[in-house]
Amino acid sequence: MNVFAIATSLFAVSSIFSFINARFIKLPGVIGVMVLAMLTALITLFAGKTMPGFSAFIISLSGSIDFSKALLDVMLGFLLFASALHFDINKLKEGIRGVLIISTIGVLLSTLIFAGVLYYVTNWLHIDLPVIYCLLFGALISPTDAVAVAALLKKTRMPKRLETIISGESLFNDGIGLVLFITFLEIANTPDKGFSIAEAGKLFAHEVFGGLALGAGFGWLAYRMMRAIDDFQTIVLISITLVMVITAVGAALHVSIPLAEVAAGLLVGSRSFSKRTDFKVEEVLGKIWGLMDDVLNTILFVMIGLQMVTITFSDNYILIGVIGILALLLARALSIFLPVVFLRRSLNMEYNSILILTWGGLRGGISVALALSLPGSPYRELILAGSFFIVVFSVVVQGLTLNKVVNKLVEV
Repeated sequence: MNVFAIATSLFAVSSIFSFINARFIKLPGVIGVMVLAMLTALITLFAGKTMPGFSAFIISLSGSIDFSKALLDVMLGFLLFASALHFDINKLKEGIRGVLIISTIGVLLSTLIFAGVLYYVTNWLHIDLPVIYCLLFGALISPTDAVAVAALLKKTRMPKRLETIISGESLFNDGIGLVLFITFLEIANTPDKGFSIAEAGKLFAHEVFGGLALGAGFGWLAYRMMRAIDDFQTIVLISITLVMVITAVGAALHVSIPLAEVAAGLLVGSRSFSKRTDFKVEEVLGKIWGLMDDVLNTILFVMIGLQMVTITFSDNYILIGVIGILALLLARALSIFLPVVFLRRSLNMEYNSILILTWGGLRGGISVALALSLPGSPYRELILAGSFFIVVFSVVVQGLTLNKVVNKLVEV
């Protein structure tokens, strides 16, 4: 398929799934379309011979999409900018200590705990998975996904303070997660090189502070341009260009594109820049980006569901998925519990909040995209399948039951 045919097919499939969900199934939007996409993939895998034309189309569509490249290089910037644009910067200031601790120390602890549990259990079950690949798996799956969190928190009744912590954490935890992923990947590819704290620190500083500086710089320039005019079409065009320029320049400078997009979105979204009196341009701009966010999210979750066609299934892979889900929930709970125990007074957080934050730590397409970006190795398919199972459980099971968990624990 050519690019236009792929885009047309994706929009058509997403529209059909969205209609079926809205008309008949009535699940939360992104969950509904993802479930339908997964069912379609299962039908393709297990009943392909009875519908050869349909199966050939789904297989061709899934095979034509470079999911990792499409998400990380194209869609992610728009989705993160839209999420940051709608984020309340004043609430972030109130919960900044909790956000920073969970998005840094929390991710590091989660990665190490997940890797330790996974290595111990797989070794006990005689499944070959070296410790460095357990760490690599932990690094790509531990950070919560800002796209999934933003999409699924829209209809929850979570206390505002916890919602701010979860949303803020998901926006900022990519920095430490990406550094851990790159570091462990380099060790896995060149085992003789070993681990260097100095190099990891240098990489972290370059990725994180470089990304924040890039986003703040271009965000400020775009804001000044928007503030100088009252032409709404030009303001929208500038905002779209801002996202694309940050993605292109960030890739060239090898800094964190997610953090750059978040910084730009927070800067633009926290300021008033229109002099018009007939309507507030920033409010209408927010609605347009909100619509764009919803459309891209629908397409993204359809793409995630269709990835099932490309994933190999075996007893070991399913077992790794189950172990991974349990290990990640444990790692997530401990990575929040430990900072709360030692810093409870400064964090001002109750213990029942730990369970809410644990269940609300959703994973999404970024984890699958990073797993797909892994180079060929005997363990790539195992990690990919495990990541896919964890993401599906996170979005479908945790996403559908999050309100029930919140209501139960808030009542206590």
